[in-house]
Parts: sequence; C-alpha cells; structure tokens
Amino acid sequence: MELRICDHLEKNGYAVLERNFTGKFGEIDIIATDGKYICFVEVKYRKDLRTGFPEEAVGIRKIRRICKTAAYYLSTHRQYASLQMRFDVASILGDKLSYYENAFDYII
Repeated sequence: MELRICDHLEKNGYAVLERNFTGKFGEIDIIATDGKYICFVEVKYRKDLRTGFPEEAVGIRKIRRICKTAAYYLSTHRQYASLQMRFDVASILGDKLSYYENAFDYII
C-alpha cells in the first residue's frame, strides 16, 4: 500500500525522502517534501468498513508517537529544519485512495 501512496505523492509533485522510518519513539510510514513542507504521512488501509474508516484508526496515542518521531527525525536530519512540518494521512478503503493534508496538528 505504501508504494501506491508514494506513486500518488510523486505524481503530485512531492519528493519522497523515506519509507518506514523508525526512530526511538516509533515509525513514520512515509516522509516527503511538498514545497515548503516536510510531510510525515501515516498510511492506513481497510478492505471494508467492518472496523470503520481507515483514517479513524489514527488516534491520539498514534498521533503523539508520530509527532515525537517527527521531532526526532528533524533533530537528526538538520537539512530539513527550515521546512514547516505537516502531518498527513493516506487512507485506502478497498481500492479507493483518500489523502488528507494537514490531518492533525503537532502535539506532545
């Protein structure tokens, strides 16, 4: 699924920097740049709606982990320090892809 999202991002002008980045606080599925933004992308997939929409699986605990990992990434990749952080969610339900820019704010 992540390859499909990477293709979607690249077709829309993003530059994919990393896939499955793992830091000491957790993992970020995709890290990409989009103009003045560094985007930390969480990818969620569901075959059907039995357990809800994929994007609903991004809860507060997951958001905190992503934010901590994003801060760690930027501390170890100083070349991106001038970019603004953005947190996006890519949702795949069956074959339908939805992409939510700025899906949540940075929290600790």
